[in-house]
Amino acid sequence: MSDAELVLRSTRVITPEGTRAASVAVSAGKITAVLGHDAEVPSGARLVDLGDDVLLPGLVDTHVHVNDPGRTEWEGFWTATRAAAAGGITTLVDMPLNSLPPTTTVDNLRTKQEVAADKAHIDVGFWGGALPDNVKDLRPLHEAGVFGFKAFLSPSGVEEFPHLDQDRLARSLAEITSFGGLLIVHAEDPHHLDAAPQHGGPRYADFLASRPRDAEDTAIAQLIAQAKRLHARVHVLHLSSSDALPLIAEAKRDGVRITVETCPHYLTLTAEEVPDGASEFKCCPPIRESANQDLLWQALADGTVDCVVTDHSPSTADLKTDDFATAWGGISGLQLSLAAVWTEARRRGHGLEDVVRWMSARTAQLVGLDQKGAIEAGRDADFAVLAPDETFTVDPAALQHRNRVTAYAGKTLYGVVKSTWLRGERIVADGEFTDPKGRLLTRTD
Repeated sequence: MSDAELVLRSTRVITPEGTRAASVAVSAGKITAVLGHDAEVPSGARLVDLGDDVLLPGLVDTHVHVNDPGRTEWEGFWTATRAAAAGGITTLVDMPLNSLPPTTTVDNLRTKQEVAADKAHIDVGFWGGALPDNVKDLRPLHEAGVFGFKAFLSPSGVEEFPHLDQDRLARSLAEITSFGGLLIVHAEDPHHLDAAPQHGGPRYADFLASRPRDAEDTAIAQLIAQAKRLHARVHVLHLSSSDALPLIAEAKRDGVRITVETCPHYLTLTAEEVPDGASEFKCCPPIRESANQDLLWQALADGTVDCVVTDHSPSTADLKTDDFATAWGGISGLQLSLAAVWTEARRRGHGLEDVVRWMSARTAQLVGLDQKGAIEAGRDADFAVLAPDETFTVDPAALQHRNRVTAYAGKTLYGVVKSTWLRGERIVADGEFTDPKGRLLTRTD
């Protein structure tokens, strides 16, 4: 490591080969070597000794609604990327809604990139959107560098992003498959949703009944059938229903090109604990019962579920009314996702290596970011420094999100992020941020 500019040393470095004491050499924003803990530091290199704090690869969150431009009172690139950095996330991929315009044409993509360029504290990429009327725009968006395309199979909640019926899903999926793209899907069947009881009001039990598991299960079965027929690559977003797991496992065994994510709120919060009227817990699909949660954890452990992402979907506080039918559905989780997942993972006997696999390595792999997701030579020098045994109590006022509404308020979580590094530069430490240093990322073949 004779050319190293920086050496990060810790007794616990999480690498693809496991956790070990190591010194990580960095030059020009890249990891150049991972050596023994006591390796000699070359003259001129800066040594940062982290002691027993854990050095892990920066997290890669592939499911974030930044909402900028157009709904920047809900969130924006400045606040979202600060919150992410505070939570150990060094890369995010922005969803094509709920911004105005949505990322459904190349011109709209350029608009979002221009807005994000000087506000991003971490690296940012973009998903495109698949709508009933934009099949002609999919290939140009792919060539412009989006990481794939999001579609809804039921109403999205915003008028400018309509859902696909099965015929239009087939049409979009065939086009995306023709150029080797990826379709990511909000999988709830609208017919099952329409048939479910819709009472409205403050009772969480009523809201849960309005988004039944069979809506997810049916939509996922239909998606699997389409993917199998077209040999398409598809990804199920924010899996909530454990009843769909056998379908997914079977599809994977059959060679269907399907991956699946779930979210911190499904892994750490349960329907039994949601107070009536507390719509900060509302999301779609919903937080389900504890027995369902147990099966999601089992599916993570056995690989049926591939990764964990936030689905950070904020709004202004006034949209979180006490009526679950009309309140905005979305949970803000960027800053707290690592701690929330780690808290529950350690309780269930999982290690930080598992968390890194679910929240960094596999998410980077999902979108083809080969330079992210691991501490090994040749990768970007993106790191989070974590004190895994320290705890903190969630205070909404301490969050970097633009609207400090959180389902985790008052919870005590394990895992304090001491600092976050992007390409070898410390971008946040002890709550102090540098100026934005993030780059805009595009898909590369």
